[in-house]
Amino acid sequence: MRWTLKPKPSEETVQHLAKALNVEDFVATLLVQRGIETFEDARRFFRPSLEDLHDPYLMKDMEKAVARIEKAIENEENILVFGDYDVDGTTAVSLVSSYLKTYYPNVATYIPDRYDEGYGISFKGIDFADDNGFSLIIALDCGIKSIDHVGYAKAKNIDFIICDHHRPGDSLPDAVAILDPKRDDCTYPYDELCGCGIGFKLIQALGQNRNETIHDLIPYLDLVSAAIAADIVPMTGENRVLAYFGLQVINSDPRPGIKAIIHQIKKQTLDITDVVFIIAPRINAAGRIKHGNHAVELLTEFDFEQAQQFASEIEAYNSERKDLDKLITKEALQQIEENNEKERFTSVVFQEDWHKGVIGIVASRLIETYYRPTLVFTKSGDKYAASARSVKGFDVYNALEACIEHLEQFGGHMYAAGMTLKEENYQIFKDAFEKEVERTIHPDMLTPEIAVDAEIDFADITPKLIRILKQFEPYGPQNMTPIFLTKNIKDTGYGKPMGQEDEHLKLFVKQNNSEGIAAIGFNLGNKIELTTHQKPFQAVYCIDENEWKGKFSLQLRLRDIKQ
Repeated sequence: MRWTLKPKPSEETVQHLAKALNVEDFVATLLVQRGIETFEDARRFFRPSLEDLHDPYLMKDMEKAVARIEKAIENEENILVFGDYDVDGTTAVSLVSSYLKTYYPNVATYIPDRYDEGYGISFKGIDFADDNGFSLIIALDCGIKSIDHVGYAKAKNIDFIICDHHRPGDSLPDAVAILDPKRDDCTYPYDELCGCGIGFKLIQALGQNRNETIHDLIPYLDLVSAAIAADIVPMTGENRVLAYFGLQVINSDPRPGIKAIIHQIKKQTLDITDVVFIIAPRINAAGRIKHGNHAVELLTEFDFEQAQQFASEIEAYNSERKDLDKLITKEALQQIEENNEKERFTSVVFQEDWHKGVIGIVASRLIETYYRPTLVFTKSGDKYAASARSVKGFDVYNALEACIEHLEQFGGHMYAAGMTLKEENYQIFKDAFEKEVERTIHPDMLTPEIAVDAEIDFADITPKLIRILKQFEPYGPQNMTPIFLTKNIKDTGYGKPMGQEDEHLKLFVKQNNSEGIAAIGFNLGNKIELTTHQKPFQAVYCIDENEWKGKFSLQLRLRDIKQ
């Protein structure tokens, strides 16, 4: 692990903000590091407001999209809401379809089969629309590169509205409207919305036509916050506002499907981390193991008893997903070792019977062992299909684009992508990808980095600081949980390894004459020796509130320790 102290911002800016907010300089530093430099910036950060959301009609093609939907309603056309099978796609489909159904009945949903149809708009889905009399398809979280598919639909007199947040290619599909802030010709003020976020802007625009205010749409925000958390988009701007109010809905009055998922959880109040690790994996499990339709059924069901039945089925899928994930990760690590590929710049592995639904998770697991850009391939029909994951700072999308001649198709983001290729091109692509990453990656990117926000003493950890840090939530990219460095720490003698294999570390630490603080370090059990016999050490950590049986206590979540 590399520990890197974040650069100190302008002292003048920090002091000006500290004075305006009546906070310590190091708290002001945390804010300036997040782009918050003025009192007004801080107001928007600490007091998110639905009034700060942008006018949806600022998005390119929004007027066209709304006009086409209104025309479909007027003409009593059948509308098909189509979306990807992951959390972002299924929440987006649930959101837009359930909203439209509040005032128009001729609406159905379609989620492609991960194994039969693959990612994005499919010819099979368009044929389904044609066979069943749908003349308008609203595609969510996909479609920005589906030029052939949209052309195929147009020949069948089926119109498309595309709501996507992925990067467009050189050309755009011939759709009636394309809502994507990442379009070069779109001047919408915020371009980091997820697919469900774009869907929300669409219903916001439709709602304005019906004299609805943003407050009428609050019940849909539980879906939007789940998508924001799962899709790892920046927790800034509109995403922060939508996630903040979405969490309030989740904790007060969630839709029956989400209520059924969290029904068994002992925790009173869920934060964004709980959404990432409890709600999102279960929504995802349906599309990974069975079919994304099961997730949409759950999220659009308004009878709680029926929702509980759906949730228990999805829980079973999630258990199966966990077992597959462990097995395939073990096989993939073994393959890297047997192929003598531990010292490469990339991890690229393949086995034809690996479950396509979990290869993305496995790619992330491999990065925990070999910290480098990773692709996990499996057989999908007569092609090889892969999920890619990357390391901090490295754009795997660009690396794949450089190898495009060997690929059938690909799409995604800087840190996650998917692709297919012909069997005979696998080894050629694997070699080309290794060369491209070796050529473009900075050596530092191959060592995990802990970016430290500030060096503090335990004396700085006051009730006021805890209250302020609580208001930094919800955390996420570009607003990560602050990480602090403290030196000259000693364990009080209660330190011990924990876990089935002593893989974790539990300490009770002091600095100078401070009060003792409980500390836990996951996967740091092998560093117990650094803390014994009152040896001083330094640690990087987050400050947590630990909840146990309704009682809260302070705890340091150790990220790393060293002498």
